[in-house]
Amino acid sequence: MESYLKSANEYVPVFFSRDPSSWSFANAFLTNKFSKWSHDIKPKIEQNWTMRWPFAHKEITRTDSSYKLACMLRIGGKVLRKLEQHQRSPQVASSALGFGPQMAMQLAERLYTQGFISYPRTESTSYPPSFDFGGTLAAQVKNPTWGTYVHDLLAEGYLKPRLGTDAGDHPPITPVQAATEDMLGNDAWRLYQYVCQHFIGSVSPDCKYVRMKVEFAVGGEAFYCTGQYVTVKGFTSIMPWLEVNEKSLPHFTKGDRIEVSRVELYEGNTAPPDYLSESELISLMEKNGIGTDASIPVHINNICERNFVQVQAGRKLVPTPLGISLIRGYQCIDPDLCLPDIRSFIEQQIALVAKGQADHACVVQHVLEQFELKYCYFVKQIDNMDTLFEAQFSPLADSGRMLSKCGKCLRYMKYISTQPSRLYCSTCEEVYHLPQGGVIKLYKELTCPLDNFELLIFSMPGPEGKSYPLCPYCYNSPPFEGVEILSGSTKGGNASKFGKGAGMPCFLCPHPTCCHSVIAQGVCACPECSGTLVLDPVSAPKWRLYCNTCNCLVFLPEGAHRISTTRERCPDCDSTIIEVDFNKNNTPLADGSTLHMGCILCDELLHSLVEMKHGKSFRMRVSGSRGRGRGKARGGFRGRGRGRLADPKMSFRDF
Repeated sequence: MESYLKSANEYVPVFFSRDPSSWSFANAFLTNKFSKWSHDIKPKIEQNWTMRWPFAHKEITRTDSSYKLACMLRIGGKVLRKLEQHQRSPQVASSALGFGPQMAMQLAERLYTQGFISYPRTESTSYPPSFDFGGTLAAQVKNPTWGTYVHDLLAEGYLKPRLGTDAGDHPPITPVQAATEDMLGNDAWRLYQYVCQHFIGSVSPDCKYVRMKVEFAVGGEAFYCTGQYVTVKGFTSIMPWLEVNEKSLPHFTKGDRIEVSRVELYEGNTAPPDYLSESELISLMEKNGIGTDASIPVHINNICERNFVQVQAGRKLVPTPLGISLIRGYQCIDPDLCLPDIRSFIEQQIALVAKGQADHACVVQHVLEQFELKYCYFVKQIDNMDTLFEAQFSPLADSGRMLSKCGKCLRYMKYISTQPSRLYCSTCEEVYHLPQGGVIKLYKELTCPLDNFELLIFSMPGPEGKSYPLCPYCYNSPPFEGVEILSGSTKGGNASKFGKGAGMPCFLCPHPTCCHSVIAQGVCACPECSGTLVLDPVSAPKWRLYCNTCNCLVFLPEGAHRISTTRERCPDCDSTIIEVDFNKNNTPLADGSTLHMGCILCDELLHSLVEMKHGKSFRMRVSGSRGRGRGKARGGFRGRGRGRLADPKMSFRDF
């Protein structure tokens, strides 16, 4: 079934089976018996002999072994050519290489940026008249796999490709320079290898082969068999996966009578159509005018990430209960949303606008009016969608586990761990979205001073993952105007719009008295960006600071019993003074004491014990002159300052 899910301002295609009528066709499929004859004749032919005319299953009641001779009726042959055909790169990568379309485009873009292939986001199959075929082929002569073939092709003369389609964007994908597997890595090399072989095959001769067909009669029924052999391999020499499957036949003469050694009736059952593979989905999208080489991988990746389908063995796209329920809901309310017609029509109109054959304003106005009408109608019928989902899924109130208290009703909310993870208050009937990709726990039963919600702690995976507290209500509805939010947490990336999944954790909160805000836990300005280094509250015993904007990490003295921020400021750089309680067994203090207060930028002892990690490289602290004045300190660090944007970015070379 071909379906289009309206989400995030786009129609996302979902193809559930080969049959375009309904996904339920596969589940409701009724199997029927079928029969076919199998004969062995002398000399034996290793082929399937097929009946020339169909017959009804009810007419076959027994196998008759009285037929001993087969009479040759007709023998014929035909010389055929197999032509090299263009296929979309994501389609080939999925079917032949086993890559998903999104992965294929990512690999192709990497090869392009490294200068190994031409621009990959193209739909053209026609080369410009000035294209240098000889130079492109010459760059592949030294390749150990196909270099000899390319050398012979240049010597004998290559053939220019047949006229294809000029989509007006970019030329077809071609290799730009030679490469090896060691240079590219396994996956990128396989894709690069296909691009090279496809280009070389496109300028190679056609494959020529002869197909033979033999017909004979047994007991009044006609059967036939075909065989074929290659005369010129042509482009299949460089593209062996497209070579002709040769089948040899013995020599026969019309009228020959040959002994039948075995007659067998095989019975089987018909099977429902299989699910679509990614490559078949791409073909259907192309056939229905949906998407381009640039957008098709994104569409397929979206329906996988949103759990509408799952990629299983053979790159088959199998619908999930969520996807099936969503499609059935669309079919019940507005069947147009399940058909490719809307998206195809819009793309056709866009193409006409590009050609100057349609007015841009009229097209936009018409499409917006249609969407508005469909949206209003859908909202009025939304109860039908709820009914279908309730029949398939358990209510949200019955899911999850108790985690934290709601600040409105003071009752426990349930944590739904399935993606996307969220909190649900069954009393208030409110859903609170949470950060994704980490672990959510209750944070010491502490509460937010603004709304009385219990705080949570979010921990990213891995030894370098950040941990930060958040208030569920503030995270979804930031209480301050103009405050920054987590990058990409709102749809469209607009940080000025709050609401669903807005994303303001405590390290971005500017509340002046909250002990979890950036005012209380911030230490100094980040040396790599305009952010602030904040104390990680649960990083003990490997204490550290993290930037609330970038991936910068600053490791503090390891093994300390406790590290906390204070209300005091450094008089030189205005950074926050921290208090460190060292372990008595390895305290660095000369008198053996364990408690020490100071600025990590200006204090000699603390500055010698910190180190920074950014990305995958460590940069250790080296000695430097003492910084003076407000806003700059030793080692390239900036002081806390009165605002994160007050000081210009400084180098971290001396840290």
